[in-house]
Amino acid sequence: MADPERRVALVTGASRGIGRAILERLGRDGLLVIGTATSEHGVASIETHVREANIDGRAFLVRVDETASVEALLERLKSESLVPLVLVNNAGITRDNLLLRMSDDEWNDVLNTNVSSLFRLCKPLLRGMTRARWGRIVNLSSVVGRMGNPGQSNYVASKAAIEGFTRALAQEVGSRNITVNAVAPGFVTTDMTLTLTEEQKQTMLSRIPLGRMGNVEEIAHVVAFLASDAAAYITGETIHINGGLYMA
Repeated sequence: MADPERRVALVTGASRGIGRAILERLGRDGLLVIGTATSEHGVASIETHVREANIDGRAFLVRVDETASVEALLERLKSESLVPLVLVNNAGITRDNLLLRMSDDEWNDVLNTNVSSLFRLCKPLLRGMTRARWGRIVNLSSVVGRMGNPGQSNYVASKAAIEGFTRALAQEVGSRNITVNAVAPGFVTTDMTLTLTEEQKQTMLSRIPLGRMGNVEEIAHVVAFLASDAAAYITGETIHINGGLYMA
């Protein structure tokens, strides 16, 4: 049985990169953390990381792009008296292509996973937050949601939509002491960026005033702040973490 006085945080896409860093940081802040992954390997990775980081956490196999999978997770949480009052919508995918060559599946998969997943998770979890008269929702956007990026019209559209969704929902639930914010990372060192060539990295760095890529812990710090009591008067905002690449 979960401790009714202890806050529970649900972080999607928590098996690696930014999601894993967020999960660990929230766990170190004393929350009971629940991470999701789309494969058994990902679930095992979360469980291993939780043990090694010595934090209190769980891992579940979930497809955020499938309503039935999300509903199954929510039923499991309910059966174990786990009521997330912090939700971090981090899971997302890319299917890059020029629009002239982009298939319907490449477009729909990205929008379904990156945007419709927010509807699938926020709507049911808002019930618990409303009853508690306290809640924190943090949605992961991206610098390209403002800047644009060729070959990523689907991904860019999804990130711009996330920011619009964030502003609208913040206005709906603010009176219940629930805040909704977005965090938009720039170029961050992750498994994906490690595969870039040196030339590609240097091209990226030349555009960043601070002269370096960010790290996942820097993103996690901001998410943890927005999930805390200290950020009670911040809602409907998008916080940019990009080293000056984009200055709103």
